[in-house]
Amino acid sequence: MSADRLPLPPEAQLTAAQRTAAARIASGPRGALFGPFVPLLRSPELMTRLQLVGEYLRFDSVLDDDLIELVILVVARHWDQDFEYGFHQPLALKAGLPPSVVEAVARGGRPAGRPEVAAVWDLLDELHRSRQVGDDTYAKAVDLLGEARVVEVVGTAGYYTTLAMTMNVARTPPPAGAPRLPAREGA
Repeated sequence: MSADRLPLPPEAQLTAAQRTAAARIASGPRGALFGPFVPLLRSPELMTRLQLVGEYLRFDSVLDDDLIELVILVVARHWDQDFEYGFHQPLALKAGLPPSVVEAVARGGRPAGRPEVAAVWDLLDELHRSRQVGDDTYAKAVDLLGEARVVEVVGTAGYYTTLAMTMNVARTPPPAGAPRLPAREGA
């Protein structure tokens, strides 16, 4: 990976708005400014508003923790985003996502597992591939998850897509020692 394009600026170079935004995120459940919030700090108001959405999705969503982490890993694989994957892979395992599911997603394949896992993967896979979701996939997802959780699956994917794109542009390095995504098959 090439050098980080948007590393954390020295404290002395931060504007008052950046200091306020950094303090706000550090005082919340994340406890620190890291990962996608480092490049986003260049736009402190955007960072603050985005991180509040993310705070809800990660810590207060109606989705089960393992499904939240599944969505994040699917997005990380779709965008080849090593920070997102490296940070969330251990969280996914801790949340109860089976190692076989984590490995399948990392390889870009459909995971086996409880029906809700398959429904989330099918919904996001179809949405990523066709930019739409057919009636059968949607009906199965709603049947297993309910409308509110389907909306939160899509909202979580959209939020983490924003973070993945930001980090890909910034070339944000993955956490030290974190697991990395395997190379895509056929790449």
